[in-house]
This record gives sequence, C-alpha cells and structure tokens, in this order.
Amino acid sequence: MNAQQVSTFKIDPTEKYQTIEHFGASDCWSMQAVGLWSEPKTKQIADWLFSLETGKNGQPKGIGLSMWRFNIGAGSTEQGNESQIGSPWMRTECFLQSDGSYNWEKQKGQRNFLKLAKERGVNKFLGFFNSPPVYFTQNGLATNTGRGGTFNLKPDCYDDFALFMSNVAEGLEKHDGIHLDYICPVNEPDGHWNWIGPKQEGTPATNREIAHLIKETSKQFASRGLSTQILLPESFDYNCIFRVHPLSGPARGNQVQTFFSGDSTDTYLGNLPNVPRRLVGHSYWTTTPLSDLKNIRRMMNDSLQKYKVGFWETEVCIMGNDIEIGGGGGYDRTMKTALYVARIIHHDLVYANAGSWQWWRAIGGDYKDGLLRMFTDRMNEEGDVVDSKLLWCLGNYSRFIRPGATRIGVHAYDKNGQEVADGATDQQGVMTSAYKNSDGTTVVVMINYANHPNKARLSVGKAKMDWKAYRTSDVAGEDLLPVGQFKNNQNIIFPARSITTFVSE
Repeated sequence: MNAQQVSTFKIDPTEKYQTIEHFGASDCWSMQAVGLWSEPKTKQIADWLFSLETGKNGQPKGIGLSMWRFNIGAGSTEQGNESQIGSPWMRTECFLQSDGSYNWEKQKGQRNFLKLAKERGVNKFLGFFNSPPVYFTQNGLATNTGRGGTFNLKPDCYDDFALFMSNVAEGLEKHDGIHLDYICPVNEPDGHWNWIGPKQEGTPATNREIAHLIKETSKQFASRGLSTQILLPESFDYNCIFRVHPLSGPARGNQVQTFFSGDSTDTYLGNLPNVPRRLVGHSYWTTTPLSDLKNIRRMMNDSLQKYKVGFWETEVCIMGNDIEIGGGGGYDRTMKTALYVARIIHHDLVYANAGSWQWWRAIGGDYKDGLLRMFTDRMNEEGDVVDSKLLWCLGNYSRFIRPGATRIGVHAYDKNGQEVADGATDQQGVMTSAYKNSDGTTVVVMINYANHPNKARLSVGKAKMDWKAYRTSDVAGEDLLPVGQFKNNQNIIFPARSITTFVSE
C-alpha cells in the first residue's frame, strides 16, 4: 500500500474476541535501588509508567499501565557473593529469615513502587518467583548451579513454599495495603537457560513438579481464604504451551493438554480452587521470522481454544534472535525498537488472543530490556532515568485500551472495495486492531511500519463518529501527542514509521 492508494479499515463492533484485562511491566531488578531514590525522581518515573493525567495540550503524562508485576525475592542478596550470582543488581532480598521469622522491611524499594503504582490508579498486582527461598532449595542457592533439569526445591518443602507464598500475600496486604491479585510460583521452568545458572535467580521444573506445587499452593490458599489467583507456567517459549520444544523435552511440553485436559489425571489442574483456566507465557524466541510471529500464535491459540483455556503474555524484551533491530545489546530510544515491539503486541493480541500484555522490565540499563533507561554505576548511588519511544509506543495501547475492553473485528478493503484476507496485518506496512472500552469508547491502534507514509480510511458503518488521534513517532515531542480530530470514513495519512491511536468521541 503506497501513499496514493486508499484502503479502508472497517471496524465491526459485533465481532467480539477476548477481554483485555491489563497492560503491565515488572519491577525486576532495578526498582530495588531506584525505589529508594529521591521523591522527585521516583514520582517522575511513576508518572511515566502509571499516570492517566494529561498536560495542558491534552498530551498524556504517562502510559497508564494497569498491572504491576512484583518480583518476590528468594534471598540471594543476603548471601552476597556466596549466592554465585555475580551482579548484585540481579540478586533479591527475601522476606523469610533463616530462623523462620519474617522481616517486612525487606524489598523496600520495590514495595515503594507498589505504593506509587496504587496511588496512580493501578489496582492489579502480580507477584512472581524466579526461585523458591534459598532455605527450601536443594542446593541452598537461588540459582540452579550444579544441577540438572528438575525443580530446585527439596521434596519435603513443597508445602513450605506454598505457605511462604500465602504469608507474602497476607503480609503485603497487611503492611502495605497491596493486594496480590495473582501469584506465579514458577518462571520459565521450561527454559533450558534455567538449567545452567548462575547469572540470575531461576530454576527449571517439569510439568509434574509444577502440578505438584500448584496443588499444594491451591490447598494452602483455599485454607487461608485467599482470593489470589495462581497462574502458570510462565513458559519461556510459546511452543512449550502447545507442543514439545526440542530444547526443553517432553517433560516440559504440551502444557495446555497436560494441565487442562481431563485425560491428564496426574497433572490436571482444571478443578482446583484459585486456579483459573489460563496459561501465561513469554513472547521470547517466537518473534522471527515473520511467518513464525503469526503462525506460532495461531497454532497456540487453536490449542488453547480446543481446551477452553485463556492466555496472557506476561514478559518479553529484545533478545539475541531479534536480528532485524540488531539484537538485545545496546539501549535504543528510537522508533526502531519501539515499532518492532508494537508489532509483537499486535500479534500477541490479534493472533494469540492475549487477555493481558506485559513488558519485561520497567527500567533497564544499556540493553533493550527497559521501557526507561537508567544511568547509574552503583546500587547505592542515585542516578538518572530517561524515557524512550518504546515507553510511549506501549502507551498507544495501555493508555487508551482500559481494563475490561473487548477486542473487536477489523476488516481491510482495497481501493476497489474488495476485502483483503488478513489485510489488517501487513507486517512491513500498516497493522490495525480495534477495541471497545467498557465506557463505550472505541479505540483503534494503527502501526505504520513502512519507511513511507500510508493513507487509509477508518470506518464504523455509517456512524457519525469523531476520532481523536494520538501519535508516537521519531519526531521530537511526538510521544502520544494529540494530532487532531478525524471524521468517520475520512482519509487519514499516517507518517512513516509511526503508531497512531484513535479514540472515539
């Protein structure tokens, strides 16, 4: 589609798909330090991430994340160098002490950001574990050093770990007023990197070990009357969800059937309290080539639909296989990374039917893993943080598609009025998705990945509808910048390499 060719995107509100529950990011690992910085800086960071306020010109002050993912630590910080995790940035404190008591002064910086998020309207919180507390692990570490591919948890400590989870859920609510709506007991248990260590906290686990842990956790939560939902398995690769990944093996594959098919009697989790019919996974390693970006998500969704299981995408950043933008190394504040990620979001929402979409880290260093870029050399020294086009491009979704929205149909037509099959997803051109908020507003997000402008017409039947548009591009200041109002069926030109969100008025 070139700048002179008009195509039409027709929005069909009667064609309904998944409910969008939230957009989010995690506090790993930087918030343990950043959360203790001076108030002006922490407030600015919190505003960028969570604020729903607008400035005088109507430009949003932040991207309005509606979910915050809290890393519940395993205790590698207290072990210091003996943790075998080289970087102190990748170690975490643990609420549980060696004598069995709890210290609710731990993870203070992270807990400060829980409160800052709540103050700005975030009301959904997810606690996740990279490892059980070091007191329960088989090697006494929070990393899998020196072990194979089984769960780094002592066989007699499954109930202890479940008790710890329930104590943390109750403790955060009591001491901080933060209700954990969700807990993920394992993180990337099928990722072969987890079998090696010792870069960061982490442990592998087989499907049978996961099922054992989820059953114990469900029993514990039910006995305590907790409403917190238990999520699984935070797969490192979508392939593990619906088939066997060659690097992970059959003991960690076919997860939708393993956990939610009634035939899997030993590992079936579909009838447990606090365990929804939902799987959560990470978008890593499925973003290239472009055929996989679409087809893997389609196949996974087919399997999920067969067993009536929902899906959330809970983590992704740029990794070494993302060669189109140069891999993960080196931070990028431009639209190059931002558009690449927007394309992933589009595919996760449209083809994987994700009900939630979450980025990996809110703040990172010189790597393509942070919405914000941090500049500091030492954990105990205050530094600076800058924003990025990646932050604002996520905001094109998160700021306007609010919790409870429903994804609705989009159909593309060429200049002759003929429908173009799958035409709402031109992976190198315009990608369009649409949503209906619970307040009745319609939201359309249009990505122009191309290096040239594109022209299109938005149509919602014969409705007399005005659209207010917000654009993010490499132009200075175009960070969710209001760029005018448009009529239904009006031709609109999209600048090259930009993302525009239209909100009905």
